Amino acid sequence: MPKTRQAQARLYLTQIPYAATQQEAERLKAKYQVWCRQQGLEAAATVLDRDWARMLTFYRFPKAHWVHLRTSNPIESPFAALRLRTDAAKRFKRVENATAVIWKMLLVAQGRFRCLNAPELLKEVYHGAVYVNGVRVHERPWEAAA
Repeated sequence: MPKTRQAQARLYLTQIPYAATQQEAERLKAKYQVWCRQQGLEAAATVLDRDWARMLTFYRFPKAHWVHLRTSNPIESPFAALRLRTDAAKRFKRVENATAVIWKMLLVAQGRFRCLNAPELLKEVYHGAVYVNGVRVHERPWEAAA
């Protein structure tokens, strides 16, 4: 995509995962694809279809967990402070001293890790509770149609 159109495309694309419902996200996807086709960017319009199901997986989980599922970098973010200090740890003459500094940094950082929203819902999710647009459905949609 040409740089002149990337800012507008980014506006469309960032709205999609923050839609309130999956249907709203699909409407925003269609809007983006129409815009792409009007700009002559057919390839950009079809790329979204390839990973669409994975992109909207979080709608099948509790709404309280969406903030955690939408993140793009769940592992590296908590360790940013540690990464800044590993260069200092490399200057130690003994490996044990460097390891001790890194271990202490992890212990300090652990106290500031962001806790999971609504941890009580994890048990329900693990046992197969069905969520549609972040709201628990007590009967499975495919059983209701039968």
